[in-house]
Amino acid sequence: MMTDTLTLEVGDAAALELLAQVVALKARAGDTFALYGDLGAGKTTFARAFIRAVLDDPLAEVPSPTFALLQTYDTPRFGIRHFDLYRLAAPEELDDIGFDDDTEQAVCLVEWPERAGSLLPEPHIAIHIAEPGTSPEGRVVAVSARGDVAKRIGRVAPLFHLLTRHFPAESREGLRVRYMQGDASARAYARLSPEDETRNYILMDSPRQPDGPPIRDGLPYSRIAHLAEDIVPFLAVGDTLRRAGLSTPDCLAADAENGVAILEDFGTGVFRRDGVEDADQATLWGAAVDTLLALRAANLSDVARSDGGLRHTLPPYDARSMLIEVELLLDWYVPHALGRQADASERRDFVALWQPLCDSLAEDAHGWVLRDFHSPNLMWLPDREGARRVGLIDFQDALIGHPAYDLVSLLQDARLDVPEALEQALLATYLARAFGSVQSAEAIRFRVAYAILGAQRNTKILGIFARLAERDGKRQYLAHIPRIQRYLARNLAHPALSSLAAWYKDRLGER
Repeated sequence: MMTDTLTLEVGDAAALELLAQVVALKARAGDTFALYGDLGAGKTTFARAFIRAVLDDPLAEVPSPTFALLQTYDTPRFGIRHFDLYRLAAPEELDDIGFDDDTEQAVCLVEWPERAGSLLPEPHIAIHIAEPGTSPEGRVVAVSARGDVAKRIGRVAPLFHLLTRHFPAESREGLRVRYMQGDASARAYARLSPEDETRNYILMDSPRQPDGPPIRDGLPYSRIAHLAEDIVPFLAVGDTLRRAGLSTPDCLAADAENGVAILEDFGTGVFRRDGVEDADQATLWGAAVDTLLALRAANLSDVARSDGGLRHTLPPYDARSMLIEVELLLDWYVPHALGRQADASERRDFVALWQPLCDSLAEDAHGWVLRDFHSPNLMWLPDREGARRVGLIDFQDALIGHPAYDLVSLLQDARLDVPEALEQALLATYLARAFGSVQSAEAIRFRVAYAILGAQRNTKILGIFARLAERDGKRQYLAHIPRIQRYLARNLAHPALSSLAAWYKDRLGER
């Protein structure tokens, strides 16, 4: 297995501490970081900054373990075991301090790792800190890792380079890089908090995603479902939406080639069922309906452009995309729920029922579909006005399709309950404002599309949540399945879906 090495130049102690914080972002339980360097090179400075970043406490007491050999820390992310082996007489003494205990549940930072000899865990991440001799505080840091760990740690370089370009040397002192819990995507985020606390920022890490295995017509799932594979759609779509009068994070700096950006921070007012600040659920969801109506009225073209000149053409939400999504139910939810694979006849009948429904939607009204327009991705911004009161943070997978998709995503929220009475009231509000009457022919057709897309989306989500649980070990998503089943039942009750409803009842017991 080949070793990958990235070499970074740091100008002073503040930059070394910043680098340690970025490395801490990418650390996972089971990692061992071997810190090499001469006396005074900065190993302990690096370790202290790493530990304080994981503790999310810049003032935490982090004593050197020179005499005790080991200091331990408990954090919400993982345990930390900080070793200093300078005073170690022989590697055999490591047994006395439990050097190889809990290595899979904790992160180990080892100063003077060469004294551990062959007992140093393999594989490990080697960090060599050297003085180049060009300045008293300057350092050259070489980080080496192998395999999948190298890919993860390799993200440190573009993140660190972007931070040092955006924040001049005088503003790095006290800059905090604060880990943020991720979601089901491959993207990662951190909150940047300058020492003066005047304004926070969001550091976004969105590496280009490799194609998965081909599953149909020689194409991977991501291509068929039109999922964003790099950061360009996020930047282009975000700026286009903001120019249209909606609230998306302003991009302060970006490296599109390497998939990193520094964004405006919308704060912590994510939509919740119990409300945010002085806004209850009805107020929040009503404001989000205003945002969708504003998006509809903007009548945007299918080409999005960033302020920096990046261009992205929104793909169509075509029948093939919709079908590959609903088939996730057969691929993942059926085995999860029934303990067996879907057979050929079930798959044939399922696709035959969905095909004409998807064809009809692909040919119907077209507009921008943000695709993930639901509570985890909506932020309450009460100091703004109108449609701008709702901050949008997840829109890189936007498509050209039927606007009912975003409305049903909002009103049948996958992560929290939306009372059916509130759903129907806000659906009526949307129809009245979009078509002038809830009884118009256009409004009636929209209701049919709403039911079909509600069934389509919730079918897809059942498959996704089962996949997250079974493939990725994220079993917390199973708690949402009863809610998704209830939403699915609401949609299948529409007369236009009677044949489809019969399939779900016969095969899955869904009513």
